[in-house]
Order: sequence, then C-alpha cells, then structure tokens
Amino acid sequence: MSTAPSPLTLGELENEIESREIDTVLIAATDMQGRLQGKRVTGRFFLDEVRDHGTEGCNYLLAADVEMNTVDGFALTSWEHGYGDLMFVPDFSTLRRIPWHPGSAMVQCDLARTDGTPLAVSPRQVLKAQLERLEEHGLAPIGATELEFALYNTSYRDAMVGDYRNLEAASTYNIDYSLFGTGQVEEYLHRLRTEMDGAGLYTESAKGECNLGQLEVGFRYTDILATCDNHVVYKLGAKQIADQQGRSVTFMAKPNDREGSSCHIHMSLNDRDGTPVFPTGHGTEMSETMRQFVAGVVATQYDFTYLYAPNINSYKRFADGSFAPTAVGWGWDNRTCAVRIVGHGSALRFEQRVPGADANPYLACAALIAAGVYGLENRLELPEALAGNAYTQDVPSIPRRLHEAVAAFDSSATARESFGNQVVDHYVHAGEVEMAAFDAAVTDWEVRRGFERL
Repeated sequence: MSTAPSPLTLGELENEIESREIDTVLIAATDMQGRLQGKRVTGRFFLDEVRDHGTEGCNYLLAADVEMNTVDGFALTSWEHGYGDLMFVPDFSTLRRIPWHPGSAMVQCDLARTDGTPLAVSPRQVLKAQLERLEEHGLAPIGATELEFALYNTSYRDAMVGDYRNLEAASTYNIDYSLFGTGQVEEYLHRLRTEMDGAGLYTESAKGECNLGQLEVGFRYTDILATCDNHVVYKLGAKQIADQQGRSVTFMAKPNDREGSSCHIHMSLNDRDGTPVFPTGHGTEMSETMRQFVAGVVATQYDFTYLYAPNINSYKRFADGSFAPTAVGWGWDNRTCAVRIVGHGSALRFEQRVPGADANPYLACAALIAAGVYGLENRLELPEALAGNAYTQDVPSIPRRLHEAVAAFDSSATARESFGNQVVDHYVHAGEVEMAAFDAAVTDWEVRRGFERL
C-alpha cells in the first residue's frame, strides 16, 4: 500500500506557529454535498484551545441544502430542537499546508455531538463505519479518484452576474490528451499541480478532456480515507486557485449539453500485511475475494446509485455513447460498463464509472465498500462479463432520474442493513429536499419553450 506520511506533523505545525511561519489554521469538515466547511482560527488559538479540545459549529451543517438553507424533516436537528452545536474533532493525520493561502494550514475533522459521540450521518463517519466492517474481514481498501472539471476564463462573480450564460471556456475545442491545448492553460495547471503537492497530495499528471475547458488532474492511489480527504482538499484548492486568477471551475456533473464531468473511482484490497488480495498471480485472473467483492458492487449498483449520483444534474450525464455508463454490469477494460476491470498483477482493480464530479467521495466510497462487504458475506457469484458495447445490450439500467435512485435507496433492505436506518433516512430526506426544490423552480427551458408558443 502506498500510504504517504502525514504532510505536516503536529510538532511541525506547533513549531511553525511559534516561529510565525503559519498564522492561520483552517478547521474543516465535509458536509453532505462533499464540500469542506468550517472556520479559520489563529495559530495561537489553535494551540491554546482547538488542538486539545476541538471547536464548535452549528449542527445545521449536516441538515442544510446546497444553498445552506435550513430545511425541516431531519432527525438530527431542526428549529424545534434549537439548532444546537456539534463538535469539530481534529484528525491530526490530515494536517497539511495550504499553499494557495500563504501562512495557512488545514486540519480535517470528524463531526461529533457535544458529548463526543460521533455523528453517524456525517460523510466521513459513514465511510469510517464501512471501513470498520471491511476490517472485520481482515481487509483494507486502497484507491484513487479521477476527478474532471471545467475551467472558464470568466470569474465566479461575473458568471453569477451574467446568470451563468455565455461563459468563456478555457479551451475552444476538444483538447483530450492535447499537449498544445493544455499548454494554453498551463499557468493554471502548473499552480494546481505544484500546490496540490505542497498540500500533501501526490500529483501524477494533468490532461485535457473532451468538453470545452474540461480538464483532469490525476493523483496517486493511497488508502481510501486519505483518498477522500485529499479529494475534497483538491476541489477546494482548484476553485480557490481559479478564483485568484479571475477564473472559475465547476464540478457539476453536466454543466452544458456537451460531455459531462466524471469521478471514476479505482479500488482494490490489501490484507492486514499489505498484500494485494485481488490477483491470483501476475496476470488478470481474479481471486475469489475479488470476484465476490465485485459481484457485490454489481448486485447493489441500482440500489446504491444515489450515493454515486446525488443531485438532479447528476442524471443528465448518463447518455448512451457518452462514456458515462448506463448498463448495470462489468467488463474487462470496457469503458461502456458501469464497472470496469483493469490492470494486472498487484495493480488488478475495478473502476466504478457511475459517479460524476459532483459526487461526495466519502459516500461514494462507502457505497462501494458496503457493496463489496455484501458480496463477501453472501459469497455472491460474479455474473458473466459484458462484452462489446454495453449501451446496446439487453441488460438492466441504472436509475436514470434522481427520484428513481432515491426511491431505490430508501426501499433497499441491503442499504438499510449496511448503513443503518439513521443514515439511510437522513440522506433520503436530503434527496427529497433537492427534488422538491427542483420541482418548484421554473427553468429556462420552460420559459424558452412556452413563453410565446403556448
């Protein structure tokens, strides 16, 4: 397993605060939407208070929509419960410098009740619960997320003022693998690569993608919790570096009518000694453990899609012939399938291709692990691989709309057994809130279609 050491130790942070090289610490936790939320504290206050005692925040952070509106119906908190505090509990293994904000460091936190009880519905805790279930089998996952985004030369403020119309994409044609095309945005990509390294991520490469302004930066695999921690730091940094350059990026799954942005997740398993358990040799033969684990991923694909695709917009990405999968099934190095088997020997792994760039990585990876544990515990048999174009084959489809995915997750006995009713009910309600907001909105499409003609 390639697990990098902590990019900044607590002792180093203490010394750099004392020497005033670092004067600000970002206290951060991930919300339901996969965003880092929290507060900035002075270095002195961090040493005096936060280091040993954590800090407080309003518990609406895990009961709000994407606009941070308070919404009714969550068991965790409400107006009737008074919107009390939760605790940010620092995980010092996540300490890192934040190069795009000189003099700043960050620590990522677990969220807990004020009595110290972990909040089961917080995304990081949802993932940790599934990691504990897998650990009971003597296994630990490693992996990486491949996260695409679209870069615009229009600033966030100008984009908002212009109602997000007529944005100037950073490229004017398909620059997939184009060194010339990515060279035109190297000012941005160079900062992104080097400053992510400075934040403790292991950057591998950067490349162009199909849509206008679409890019992808790849990072080295590591243990899954660190992969998710790094993922959300990367999203925050990508936005802030763009903002500092008068640009903007979006991680919407489908920002326009062209190709959407994906978040493919690669995963494999090691035993307690760090030995890969997916291969049986140096080739592509799958072990029984891998076959059962992948069988669980395939078997739960329909029920768990909501955790891979959590927004209305997520489902606009799924279209035949788009490299966004629609067929429930797996294949050998086949990008038309939801699950793709790739690599050989110690690098043999599966790739889950359903998530878009808007996925919450903790919830998506928790879904994969829960699915794999389901396969292991029930000794599921892996169905036959899909060969050829999966888009044209007579096989079941993933949910094609959010309401279908939420309903499947809500009614899934496997989901409730794997995650518990508290987690399922919490996120089902979040999906219902999103759908109600969309159903109440009058869209541009409706106005253009009906203003004069109806």
